Amino acid sequence: MRDVLRGTLGRSLRTLSDEDRLVAAWSVACGPALAERAEVLGLDEDRVLHVRVLQPGWRDQFTQMRSMLTEDLRKIAGVQLQTIHFEG
Repeated sequence: MRDVLRGTLGRSLRTLSDEDRLVAAWSVACGPALAERAEVLGLDEDRVLHVRVLQPGWRDQFTQMRSMLTEDLRKIAGVQLQTIHFEG
């Protein structure tokens, strides 16, 4: 089901800006429980997504998942993304 949702969401996001596509894809890539622990701040000119972790104890968890989240966001949003920088 998750793969179906990813594909459907990716197709529906095509009219949005890259940054808006990544914001919309965030909760699908992370899952709702993890997604609520962070906030997407923006995409910079180097194609790095900046994310604020709202609870300091969760930063390590997000950091460990960086590669997987980056790849999932690329697939779901259809955006060229270099990496994710976690702040906070």
